[in-house]
Amino acid sequence: MADINLFSLTGEVSELPSKSVSLEKELQTLIEQNMIAFFGITFLKSEFIISNGRIDSLGIDENYCPVIFEYKRSLNENVINQGLFYLDWLLDHKADFKLLVMDTLGLDKANKIDWSSPCVICIANDFTKYDEHAVNQMQKNIRLVRYKKFGDDLLLFEHLNAPNIKPIITEITESANKKTGIEKTFLQHFESAPINLKNIYLSIKDYIMSLGDDITETQLKYYTAFKKNKNIICAEIYSYSSIILLNLKVNPDDVELIAGFMRDMRNIGHYGTGDLQIMIKTIEDFEKAKSLIDKAYNEN
Repeated sequence: MADINLFSLTGEVSELPSKSVSLEKELQTLIEQNMIAFFGITFLKSEFIISNGRIDSLGIDENYCPVIFEYKRSLNENVINQGLFYLDWLLDHKADFKLLVMDTLGLDKANKIDWSSPCVICIANDFTKYDEHAVNQMQKNIRLVRYKKFGDDLLLFEHLNAPNIKPIITEITESANKKTGIEKTFLQHFESAPINLKNIYLSIKDYIMSLGDDITETQLKYYTAFKKNKNIICAEIYSYSSIILLNLKVNPDDVELIAGFMRDMRNIGHYGTGDLQIMIKTIEDFEKAKSLIDKAYNEN
């Protein structure tokens, strides 16, 4: 994997040597205390004990999906398989995780847990070329993050892969939706949408993904989140009204709102994150939205 070189421009230009932390527990503690700043994830529990092991760190992301952190303490440690084992355990013990969220963040947050895209983040000073290959073959939501420490006050995280994983969703038939009043999932709306709306959404998706290699797509139960380190755009599609909603991480005060096309969502409940909502029904709407999509990418 390519190395990263960091230079100091103060006085004579000099390269700052990178190093690992002296104790891996030091890194774990630092991440747990700053999980929101580093990864946009709310920290829940350190050293979470399960029947057959101990999860290093547990958190919940801004989409209310569970996140497992595992720290690779040696080059030969198989932290990926370990993370997969913990992920399977968590999916089989959802009530334990909900209870942890309830105790830590309250019942309201616990009721919002989304199991469609749980994630494992593996953090190490380095990975082998086989690690990344293995993760790509697994088709699981596993993220490899390499860290480098420069001096005493600089810490770099390099995201080595960008998994685009289909959500874990229990299928709900359309007839069941009608009987129970359950909202259709994102995939159900997409599949039943008119062909022109599908094509517009796919064009929007391609445009967002083309903005940079640092963008990942996370498909959740009711929306899709496009993110760098944190969400920048959350997309919803509604087949019955033939509309696509984009919630952008853009300050509504920084743009001139256009009635019927844009909305300030700061005091309005909605799926995902983002304070500026764009309503797209036609390809012309999409063309008008491009500059705002660019703004969401460039400012985050």
